[in-house]
Amino acid sequence: TTLLNIIGGLDSATEGNVSVLGHSMENTSHNERATVRRKNMGFIFQSYNLLPVYTVFENVELPLILNKIDPNERVKKVNQAIEWVGLSDKRNSKPNMLSGGECQRTAIARAIVHQPALVMADEPTANLDAENSHHIMHILVKLNQELSTSFVFATHDEKIMGYLKRIVHLDDGQINKDEQVKNPKYN
Repeated sequence: TTLLNIIGGLDSATEGNVSVLGHSMENTSHNERATVRRKNMGFIFQSYNLLPVYTVFENVELPLILNKIDPNERVKKVNQAIEWVGLSDKRNSKPNMLSGGECQRTAIARAIVHQPALVMADEPTANLDAENSHHIMHILVKLNQELSTSFVFATHDEKIMGYLKRIVHLDDGQINKDEQVKNPKYN
């Protein structure tokens, strides 16, 4: 989680330099980092970070509003993202009416709705059953293949590791293993 926050410019590294998508995350103002995040990144938070007074649709729409996307285009993109994660029937529900898995899928839709270059995913399948985990990973792999969206996962979920092309294992902030996966499930 700390590494994802540093990559995303939410936290600062105690030493060294961080450059993401050609942007230095050091020596930049809070507003500059926020602009880089808003335009180029998506976040799937373990705790969802959904706005409780917003519906699924409104939560997913938020990155598009912040990026000043045309309202008609927003509706199309939000509907597509909600459909991708299988929540079309929950579009008007607020988070308190959703299961943990539905909240997680809403957070995933919000992270990918603006088709960012990079998505930081903190335990993205932690609250999903096996079927929904498989479905979500299939969507994320498809975004990687078709739109070149890159994903950085922080996870302990062995089930999703088979979808990944590269796995870097960290222990106490140190890389202890860096492996290329020979045959990911969706290559």
